[in-house]
Amino acid sequence: MKIKLFTLAALMLTFFSSCSTQSQKGKILVLYYSQTGTTQKVAEEICRQTGADIARIEALEPYGEDYQATIERWRKEKEEGVKVEIEPLTVNLEEYETIFLGFPIWGGTVASPMATFLSDYSLAGKKVVTFATFGSGGIKSATEDVRKVQPEAQIVEGYGVRNARIEKSVPEIERFLIEGGYVNGSVKPLPAYGETREVTEEDCLIFEKACSNYQFPLGTPVRVSQRVYEGTEEYRFEVKGQRPDGQETESTIYIVVAPGTEPEFTQVVR
Repeated sequence: MKIKLFTLAALMLTFFSSCSTQSQKGKILVLYYSQTGTTQKVAEEICRQTGADIARIEALEPYGEDYQATIERWRKEKEEGVKVEIEPLTVNLEEYETIFLGFPIWGGTVASPMATFLSDYSLAGKKVVTFATFGSGGIKSATEDVRKVQPEAQIVEGYGVRNARIEKSVPEIERFLIEGGYVNGSVKPLPAYGETREVTEEDCLIFEKACSNYQFPLGTPVRVSQRVYEGTEEYRFEVKGQRPDGQETESTIYIVVAPGTEPEFTQVVR
């Protein structure tokens, strides 16, 4: 009986020592806001692969999962200058040196609850690595907005994924974390894109297959560069479009064609 009690005590000591070690190491935090659970999946995967602590930002008045209702509420709040209230944080930010900051993209920038967090809390002196989920893109512009609000933090643009591709995110997150030096490991470097050239009829067909099902027009491809690795083809299209007011726009659209799959676009950078 004494042996069993000793064994149990040893196991408990090991468990709590492990937790204590993680707490003492607690220099990395995954902090995120998620409306529908998509951003949460990325946050939990980063947490799993890094062993970081994790915490969630919550709106005092939660948004529902209905896309159109969320857009309507977001537009109304934006027009009226409403600052969305959030619940108090459950973690002490002072304990962390690096924060992975995650959010869905709304209107080309961080979701409103995350915007409130950024205005209410200081991240000065910390390394902040953004990650985002989105319908088409926006992590680049959102990261710039974070940088403007938190000028005393070291802001690093991190990982972004379309909601439609969330199930393919795990190996991409792994590569992102290894390449960024956030976890140990090695990956074969991706090749550089080739020389930019005028699009061909075949290029346009690939673009059409990748983008035709998207709910908004993405424009017309005019130039493209390409790279190939392990049977996967990636395209970087330069695209021209037009806003509703008639003003011309330019964007870059990335498309991937993995072996045995149809082309799909991964991100739009405007």
